[in-house]
Amino acid sequence: MSGQHQADGTVANPVIPGFHPDPSICRVGDDYYLVCSSFEYFPGIPVFHSRDLVNWSQIGNALDRPSQLRLPRDMPSSAGIYAPTLRHHNGRFWLIVTNVGAAGNVLFTATDPAGPWSDPLPLPGVPGIDPDLAWDEDGTCWCTVAGISQLRLDPVTGENLSEPERTWSGAPGAQAPEAPHLYRIGDYWYLLIAEGGTERGHCVSIARGDSPTGPFEPCPANPILTHRSTHHPIQNTGHADLVQAPDGSWCLVLLGARPGGGTPGWHVLGRETFLVPVSWVDGWPVVGDLELEMPAPGWPLAPVPQVPTREDFDQAELHPQWISVRERRAELCGTEERAGWLTLHAAGGSLDEPDAVFVGRRQQHRSCRVRTLVDAYAGRGGLAVRLDEQHHYEIEADAGEVRVFARIGPLRTEVAVRSLPVGPVVLGVDIAPAPPQDARTGPDLLSFGVEEPDGTFTVLGTLDGRYLSTEVAGGFTGRVIGMYAASGTVHFDWFDYETEQPR
Repeated sequence: MSGQHQADGTVANPVIPGFHPDPSICRVGDDYYLVCSSFEYFPGIPVFHSRDLVNWSQIGNALDRPSQLRLPRDMPSSAGIYAPTLRHHNGRFWLIVTNVGAAGNVLFTATDPAGPWSDPLPLPGVPGIDPDLAWDEDGTCWCTVAGISQLRLDPVTGENLSEPERTWSGAPGAQAPEAPHLYRIGDYWYLLIAEGGTERGHCVSIARGDSPTGPFEPCPANPILTHRSTHHPIQNTGHADLVQAPDGSWCLVLLGARPGGGTPGWHVLGRETFLVPVSWVDGWPVVGDLELEMPAPGWPLAPVPQVPTREDFDQAELHPQWISVRERRAELCGTEERAGWLTLHAAGGSLDEPDAVFVGRRQQHRSCRVRTLVDAYAGRGGLAVRLDEQHHYEIEADAGEVRVFARIGPLRTEVAVRSLPVGPVVLGVDIAPAPPQDARTGPDLLSFGVEEPDGTFTVLGTLDGRYLSTEVAGGFTGRVIGMYAASGTVHFDWFDYETEQPR
């Protein structure tokens, strides 16, 4: 699930690849914890742990109970859980976040970031999105939100202790000042924000003042990080959070995207979490070069965690990497009905429906190979690559046939069909960058097929990956690959995700 340090002494960015945007980080002793946005997926807010900022492992999801996260079925994709902020104060972890289209701004607490986390504390007086928490020396809790406005908050009761007041909002006229984070560092209070929108114009800016309310003096070098109007392979850079290592050095975690193909470039994995070093000059942070391969930091690196590529569904609980759309009802999804298999009972008729029964994991590599053994004797379902209800590809089995479908906007089409003997079948998809042709070449190709008894893979249909990209579909998420049931009952014996790429 993480970036890795390489044998040549470099670090592979992104450190958390795939659809992991809006990172927020805190350090407690020698341990780092990081959370990301999860939008319409349940469970929500993945929680990661690291000892070195480079190698990360997912230790849970903060919102793993229906009482914590209710996502209405009529809520559109790319709504839901936006931009959490994670902080540690007075022996507790605090997690503030916006549930767009449902509960608004809410607050959770835990003594262990792996969980359990509390039920949500509503914050009816906190406006906007992207809330942040910071405590001053007197114990006052300051909440800052996109816009940028600020108020005093009682984090125990959820009550406002002051009215929201506008503060520094970045460059005059710049769009979308958001993702505020307030810090006390040395003699100053620093207000870090993103601006320019979360697309190619995204950037990071900062200001400082003598108090948490300012007035704030903008950094003369703003924006301190942006890749706009460049050919850099990492684009959309912004929504950052600062963290200090035990040796006193600093780093920035941020989101970015890796477009591929021709013009205008399509990013298909979503916005990912990157790491970049920070130094301080004259009281201002100076951000180092953000590269796909960067020198390893000076502190010791932890062993690379080994993440299994195969899931055999032998445990009662699914690994926290597995996510579903809006909800995961126990009566429709589980591993106990048929021992060693994941069983899905259909609700919606297809992945076009908001209540589709789907269990998937984020695509984290631009080249990957996915296989699953499906038994659809009592239903219809299979393997899908999903961006949202209107943009997904799938290979689907029933009792005697396999079909490949593509949903692109208003169009749903059958790409291929093949008859098969009744019985379990291995379905698969191979994803790889498209060979360069001209400026119109898409980012990658997705080849769907079946694995024959002798192990060979027969491709039934190959599809252009640009239609499962943010630049085509819109929104804020990335691809999720997984299993679904479209009718009746469908069983899955195992799921295998492999790649030869480091990220």
